[in-house]
Amino acid sequence: MGNLLRLLNREESEAGKVDIFLDFENAEPTEPEKLVYDIVRGVLDDAPRILELLENYTGASAEIRQAISNPSDEALQEVAWKAVVPLVDQLKQFYEYACELEAVLPQLLHALCAGNMTPIEHLERQQALAKQFAEILHFTLKFDDLKMTNPNIQNDFSYFRRTLSRRKMANTDDTEVVVSNEMANRMSLFYAYPTPLLKTLSDATTKFVTENKNLPIENTTDCLSTLANLCRTMTENPDISSRFESEETLLFCLRVMVGVIILYDHVHPVGAFAKTSNIDIKASIKVLKDQPIGSVDGLLNALRYTTKHLNDETTPKNIRALLV
Repeated sequence: MGNLLRLLNREESEAGKVDIFLDFENAEPTEPEKLVYDIVRGVLDDAPRILELLENYTGASAEIRQAISNPSDEALQEVAWKAVVPLVDQLKQFYEYACELEAVLPQLLHALCAGNMTPIEHLERQQALAKQFAEILHFTLKFDDLKMTNPNIQNDFSYFRRTLSRRKMANTDDTEVVVSNEMANRMSLFYAYPTPLLKTLSDATTKFVTENKNLPIENTTDCLSTLANLCRTMTENPDISSRFESEETLLFCLRVMVGVIILYDHVHPVGAFAKTSNIDIKASIKVLKDQPIGSVDGLLNALRYTTKHLNDETTPKNIRALLV
């Protein structure tokens, strides 16, 4: 790992000749990457549509408020119900998409962590897969940020479940409802978390490490820490960041960095904040705090509230103080 850190910092003359730029904008799959790449691409192609639906999710708060305020007015009850049902169908789509991401993540992790290559070799030789992994993390943090700042999602689904129970007791024919009890229970657990997709991916990564007993945990954690350090380096180093074609790529790198730190913190036995962590967490927080005020508040909050080990005794006080 020491050699890798020297490479990242370009402190050695030989290391300075190594190109560590990860082309998050234009990486194309090599032949060995194609099989996994095409599978993941089939899922990621739907990401823009999902985000657009979530960004435009306005909820049915007005209709629900009227129905609750006038419980004996059947017309208002029906108006609220008709408003909520199509919204719950959208929430079902969001949940099912999260399940699709959860299903393809282990294939990406296996491709990026298994074998005899070092983490840096994996990332350099499999740039298209590294880009897809980054895209999943970028999507995840955007999705969770939108979900966390939209209370209508939780309110709509809670109202739906309460009303559905009452309508079933009244033997109301609700053929338009496409959410089974089992599905509703799973969705309820999913949306109960402030950052449901991060929770899903963290659990999936932990499960990947647990189930692949022939794959040393270090393979996965070293890949995650390497990617986190590389994302930070690419934003800190103007020689590297100047190669970005779009200004949005900077924020992309920061989101990926935070997403990887969170995954690492959930998978590694002592987490991302301990002195022994392979992630330079102090520098990572600093690069976030150096951004324009208000631009990365969601990312800082993700580190504060969705990591596992921040409040452990092994976390240095100065690191904890940076996130206060």
